[in-house]
Amino acid sequence: MNSDTYTSCKMKPIFPQGEVEVSGRSRTVTRSDLSEAVFRRIGLSRLESAHLVESVIEEIREALLRGENVKLSSFGTFLQRSKRERVGRNPKTGVEATICPRKVLIFKASHILRGRVNDGSWEEA
Repeated sequence: MNSDTYTSCKMKPIFPQGEVEVSGRSRTVTRSDLSEAVFRRIGLSRLESAHLVESVIEEIREALLRGENVKLSSFGTFLQRSKRERVGRNPKTGVEATICPRKVLIFKASHILRGRVNDGSWEEA
């Protein structure tokens, strides 16, 4: 990549309202943060807000455990994929090992969310 290409790329903050990185890393949003946001924005009590957040997470978890995909409009989709058995290699020793078949969870961001992250616009669509 030449330097002209790199410098022409606009770097915009990925955090709304100008939040900044903490200790050189992006801040992680926790259940507590989500509960606090529900409390502030909707006006439920802190306890009710925590129960609401837990209920939503539990519904998503249960759907995934049933093998269903979870699609949240304008946000993204949680998918469950099956991986088949394959031969892998220990990178340190070079010894081959069989990797068992397994299921993996994948999050695929919607085009709306990807666009907002990439261009920095956080206004409602």
